[in-house]
Amino acid sequence: MTSHPDVGTGPPPGCPAHAGRPTGEPIYGPDFATDPTAAYERMRRFGSAAPVQLAPGVDATLVIGYQAALSVLRSPETFVKDPRRWRALADGTVPMDSPVVPMMMYRPNCLFADGEEHRRLRQAVTDSLERVDPNALRGYVEESADTLIDRFCARGEADLLVEYARVIPMLVSNRMFGCPPEIGERLLAGMSGIFDGVNAEQANAQLTEAIVELVALKRAKPGADVISWMMAHPAELTDEEMLHQLVVLMGAGTEPEQNLIANGLRLLLSDDRFAGSLAGGSLPVDDALDEVLWTDPPMANYAVHYPVHDVDLDGLRLREGEPVVISFAAANTDSSLASDQRAGNRAHLAWSAGPHACPAQSSARLAASVAVEKLLDRLPDIELAVPVDALEWRPGPFHRALSALPVRFPPVPVATSHASVSSAPATFDATSGETSWKPSPAPSPSTPPAATSTGREPGSAPGGRRRWWNSLAGWWRGQ
Repeated sequence: MTSHPDVGTGPPPGCPAHAGRPTGEPIYGPDFATDPTAAYERMRRFGSAAPVQLAPGVDATLVIGYQAALSVLRSPETFVKDPRRWRALADGTVPMDSPVVPMMMYRPNCLFADGEEHRRLRQAVTDSLERVDPNALRGYVEESADTLIDRFCARGEADLLVEYARVIPMLVSNRMFGCPPEIGERLLAGMSGIFDGVNAEQANAQLTEAIVELVALKRAKPGADVISWMMAHPAELTDEEMLHQLVVLMGAGTEPEQNLIANGLRLLLSDDRFAGSLAGGSLPVDDALDEVLWTDPPMANYAVHYPVHDVDLDGLRLREGEPVVISFAAANTDSSLASDQRAGNRAHLAWSAGPHACPAQSSARLAASVAVEKLLDRLPDIELAVPVDALEWRPGPFHRALSALPVRFPPVPVATSHASVSSAPATFDATSGETSWKPSPAPSPSTPPAATSTGREPGSAPGGRRRWWNSLAGWWRGQ
């Protein structure tokens, strides 16, 4: 049980935060995107929470301390999720066309609900996700990865963000949710616009239109997919609730997932800790993902809460109805943490914590791990095409997202065969809910994943230093 030492404590004498609210640090522009760590360090002079601006004229408090973040996330009686409490939006101080409103506005889904309503809406999500067979999910990721790699492997260069990390989550989500590709592409474009805060109102309209079509389609023709299972759930979700539940589910399954894959590949291709041989003790993919989830989580700042009454958080006065945002990135790198040993350490807050912790973290981690492993198996001599510090990051207050990930590698021929993955069964009994999908949970992230690659001859000769995955690929092929 974690105590909540920061909630309800009084301000320290002479605290600058109580001499009138200082101007908040902007966390939405290109300067912040380039070096958020420097911004977090400047904020730490305020303690565990600091005033920020999420967009021009949108004030909030950013929680940057690890224990303070847990205090907020685990205190639903004091900090609630319902944005209808957001006073500045309700009184017009923040206009509806503000770029952050689509990410923060009220929607009747589990993300923005509290208490019994939250439990009802979340149960429909968790029960439906648990029916996804992790072995089928692994197969979908492998099949999608092979298809995408075949498109650029003979070229010797690629943008792994646009051509790989961005596409895999969409393909896998389309399979899991029974979503036609055309609707899925519009949905992804709308969600990307919302995260970037560029034409966010228009992007939100595009996203809503796509999901309305999808809900109508699944009502008319249910199948063996997550959406159909949610519709048949005892929670009896309305069409409006379905729409907004899918904004959360499909949004979280695409945009943050692509960033987890891309940020993991960036780390593996740029950090010397991952450059030696496997036998030499280099860290495997799962540990690289742990490092990313600690230091560059795909959702850097989110989990917006609203105090139900004025409260002091580590000396900063939080006013009732003002947004409190959790910085997962800053909290994870809080210097008060006992150890910086991150390999195998899953105590990070990248999946949030408390009653609103991510319900799909097992499947999200599995998909990212398989996508990374498959790429390194197929292209073992891959390297960044530009210096790592030349990579650009997309601006926006909430995500940690690359604009591109250019790589080069010795060209390899397109593989002539891949493991066949059967599609999900087409029949679905809405009364019994019976399908051939298994309700078993995904494999525990604490155990090594099963081998994910299909055996094939290496298509490129090693050059320069050998990455650890070269040895891993050779071991898997029996070489």
